[in-house]
Amino acid sequence: MKPISLIQFLIEERRAGHINAELSLLIEVVARACKRIGVATGKGALGGVLGNAGTDNVQGEAQKKLDVISNEILLEANAWGGQLAACASEEMEDPQPIPDMYPKGNHLLLFDPLDGSSNIDVNISVGTIFSILRCPDGVTEPKAEHFLQPGTAQLAAGYVVYGPSTLLVLTFGHGSHEFTLDREVGSFVLTRRDIRIPEETAEFAINMSNQRHWEAPMQRYVGELLAGRDGPRGKDFNMRWVASMVADVHRILTRGGVFFYPLDAKLRAKGQSGKLRLMYEANPMAFIVEQAGGAASTGRERILDLQPTALHQRVPVFLGSKKEIELATHYHVEADAAV
Repeated sequence: MKPISLIQFLIEERRAGHINAELSLLIEVVARACKRIGVATGKGALGGVLGNAGTDNVQGEAQKKLDVISNEILLEANAWGGQLAACASEEMEDPQPIPDMYPKGNHLLLFDPLDGSSNIDVNISVGTIFSILRCPDGVTEPKAEHFLQPGTAQLAAGYVVYGPSTLLVLTFGHGSHEFTLDREVGSFVLTRRDIRIPEETAEFAINMSNQRHWEAPMQRYVGELLAGRDGPRGKDFNMRWVASMVADVHRILTRGGVFFYPLDAKLRAKGQSGKLRLMYEANPMAFIVEQAGGAASTGRERILDLQPTALHQRVPVFLGSKKEIELATHYHVEADAAV
């Protein structure tokens, strides 16, 4: 069968009534921007894009040069197309309005322009994560509060991995699908339709250096995994940790597994309710994972059911193979009930 391009896939989705023309065009614009980011990332030291930019983002984190470049590419690409009412970036404190000189659309775009950027200088896979919402009716100048919609309201979500190959994973709420960039022709081509994450797994991803800071139920859960076949689980588990959420989640969508960034005492001491951002990372990844048959939780409740309270809100993230996420969540809920 002849390979299906991203554009052909989007036409299929429009004919099926899953998306409208404006959303289809918006996905094309985002994909095109991500191809530009992929080119910049691929140049590495030859493009002068490695190292710190000398600035901090809204979270007070040091920005890499490619953080800034990727953010600018996405803002520029989406400014003039007429599909957006506004966009918001993890790198900026406030939403970016569409300039008055350009037509405006009915969608809101949120993105993490370069997830895992701390890995850029050591040539490990990084990526872009994005989420698309509908702009509330009657709103012509969207503010931060108009973006504060639960994950269940997402119209689309996706991520791009810049690795040995450049991959786009996309969902409109009708399954999650993978596209591979054919660099010779410059097009994304459908390579996996309706991805399914196995319900059971023997592989987990977590930053073990934070173990001493974890809550008791997280200590219990991971302790059982580490005990292996001699412990209560009766089987051995392998640990993987890239420290690039896109890379860790893509491994789960490829061969199963679970990913955890739990709440811990170190985060609490900083006044943070989690490490990862709800709007830019947790919601889009949860949407993709659930559409692939997995589960996504804060450890206590479904991520997609959360009502956001701030544009840069942070939350704990548990996602991946359904049975393991349900067990880890059960341990946390059980511990809370015992208090």
